[in-house]
Amino acid sequence: MKPLKRIAAALERISPAPQAAPDFGAASAFVWHPDPDRLDPVLRVNRVAVELLVGIDRSRDTLLKNTTQFARGLPANNALLWGSRGMGKSSLVKAVHGAVHASHEDLKIVEVQREDLPSIGRCLNMLRGRSERFILFCDDLSFGNDDAHYKSLKAVLDGGIEGRPENVVLYATSNRRHLMPRDMIENERSTAISAGEAVEEKVSLSDRFGLWLGFHPCDQDQYLAMIRGYCDAHGVDIDDATLRAEAIEWQATRGSRSGRVAWQYFTDLAGRRGVTLR
Repeated sequence: MKPLKRIAAALERISPAPQAAPDFGAASAFVWHPDPDRLDPVLRVNRVAVELLVGIDRSRDTLLKNTTQFARGLPANNALLWGSRGMGKSSLVKAVHGAVHASHEDLKIVEVQREDLPSIGRCLNMLRGRSERFILFCDDLSFGNDDAHYKSLKAVLDGGIEGRPENVVLYATSNRRHLMPRDMIENERSTAISAGEAVEEKVSLSDRFGLWLGFHPCDQDQYLAMIRGYCDAHGVDIDDATLRAEAIEWQATRGSRSGRVAWQYFTDLAGRRGVTLR
């Protein structure tokens, strides 16, 4: 019997039993980790208030409406937020969740890393049938050559034979509209026996998102308005002329202008003015 017990123990270590679902009442946000499968609670989400996101009004209103519908148990679409880097795509997802969660406490957000997509089916099984509603959030999603992870994501979006759980919706961000680099799509078109079919296989993933929300570079007025909004919200006192001169110099040294650059300048400004950000 002892050899059998040792074999059983070894098999348990190789393939441990899945952990029980966490206490979803303990937090509003979780991070998915496989091997062993678990959802770790996030007690403090790194996000800004939705009203501080400037220059993305249409995307904000659309995603807020979709998320509110979902939180109320009504039909809602998966959403792909794509476009220029640093323009608030992931910030908007977290901000919208925070805004809707304030009135719908059963709305949770679960972050999934791109490299963990092959295990996404097991994550869905943990969420399926729960009374809570979940936003699956995959940040900076993209795929390269010989990357088959996108096939796992197709199963989430289309649901396969079981269907996507009624209480789950997927929000993803990407710098690429079709989640694939253009040269990869062109290579498929030029080398495949059936070029049209090969390209369709690659780009059909993005078609499975009901909402496409585009994010484009901001102009200088929007950039300055972002910084002024942060200053007002956090109590940083600075006159308009000084803010304008410093902020324009900051963006010139970075060689770009975006919401991320605006926040980086503001962080530097708050530090120089002795203001703690919470």
